Amino acid sequence: MAEAFEGEAYCVKCKAKRSPIERRVEETNGRRMGKGKCPVCGTTVVRILGKA
Repeated sequence: MAEAFEGEAYCVKCKAKRSPIERRVEETNGRRMGKGKCPVCGTTVVRILGKA
């Protein structure tokens, strides 16, 4: 189940916060995460979201 989501995530390769996170997904263990691509280097960035 993927939903649209906007926010920032930390890019490990660039060592900076980047935006946008493109989609919200739910992992198999039930944890919600925002996933997207870094606009500078193209690395996948992930942000763990709260339960609410």
